[in-house]
Amino acid sequence: MSEAMDRARAILAYLENEVDAMVEMLVDLASHESPSDVPDSQAGVQDQLTNFLKEMDFKIRHVPGRETGGHLFAVPRNRDRGLPVQLLVGHTDTVWPIGTTESMPVVVENGIVRGPGTFDMKGGIVQGIFALRAVRALGFEFPAAPVWFINSDEEIGSPESRRYVRMISRTAVRAFILEPGLGIEGKLKTARKGVGRFHILIHGKAAHSGLDPTSGASAIQELANVVHQLHSLTDLERGITVNVGVVQGGTRVNVKAAKAEAEVDVRIASMDDGEAVTRVIRGLTPKTPGTSLEIRGGIQAPPLERTPRNRKLWEAALAAGRRLDIKLEEGISGGASDGNTTSQYAATLDGLGPLGDGAHALHEHVVTNALPRRAALLAELLLSPVTSGDKW
Repeated sequence: MSEAMDRARAILAYLENEVDAMVEMLVDLASHESPSDVPDSQAGVQDQLTNFLKEMDFKIRHVPGRETGGHLFAVPRNRDRGLPVQLLVGHTDTVWPIGTTESMPVVVENGIVRGPGTFDMKGGIVQGIFALRAVRALGFEFPAAPVWFINSDEEIGSPESRRYVRMISRTAVRAFILEPGLGIEGKLKTARKGVGRFHILIHGKAAHSGLDPTSGASAIQELANVVHQLHSLTDLERGITVNVGVVQGGTRVNVKAAKAEAEVDVRIASMDDGEAVTRVIRGLTPKTPGTSLEIRGGIQAPPLERTPRNRKLWEAALAAGRRLDIKLEEGISGGASDGNTTSQYAATLDGLGPLGDGAHALHEHVVTNALPRRAALLAELLLSPVTSGDKW
């Protein structure tokens, strides 16, 4: 026990001496604006990260994107192939458009780094790099080879990179997701809701609403029935929410609508509930005579659940927190991340990024003096023993 405490203290001391360098790296990364929808904007951040990882003797492969800025895959150049693999997962893309830094500059003031992308999630990537630097500088040995996957389309649902996340996760025993923590306390995300998206198209029959009202069939009337049925599926106690967020229909006020459509967002806490909700949605039948339904979509991101193997990582985090004098809390996020995907194949712990606040908001920021301790927590997790339960 004393050996583990000594190691944790040494890692924390190293990182506390590096806090200025951590802040400098974060400012550099955040100053390169990198919105998901501008693929070329990812190059500056990716080039920086490539250089940082090469300095630690990683071999980097850039996976090109079709409609995104592509992704980085990095493995230790001289890794022991007899060791299992542990993943560090992050993303370079942000929700902020090019030009945001003109009105919302990246600045360091009063113990925080402000600016777009600092909290979500370039601060997490910085912590990951420095956690590896600390372990390497102090001569500790990883029980599993650290492998990076950094994509550029996470903020839009990882449409291109998800297949790579799946593929790499299948080879790993565990995955650490460097998304920011939950709330200002930085709770680790031990569960995330799964996400489903459905598109419902309703066909009716157009008719003049005044001259010949009985010959038509209103798609909008049927849309009202569908919306009512969908919203009745919400069950807050079970963690199920169903929201019809976009509707369209009709052509003129005096014409019964021949077509209407709805976009539906579904959030579920368990895959069993996801399958049940999907069956109900796909089984909808029209109540308005003369109308018909076309239903497309499904569960896009499965939930990150508190499975036995994921609980083992949480317990490892609690133990590491005690060694570092960090009181950790856990929470459930209503949004998805790449951790939803990794958790289907490997033990996963999410929310290991920085303390701060304001993801996707004007007050986005990272607390600078917390960077070393959060990075030390990650380093300790990367050094924690691998058990047979981590994979299965």
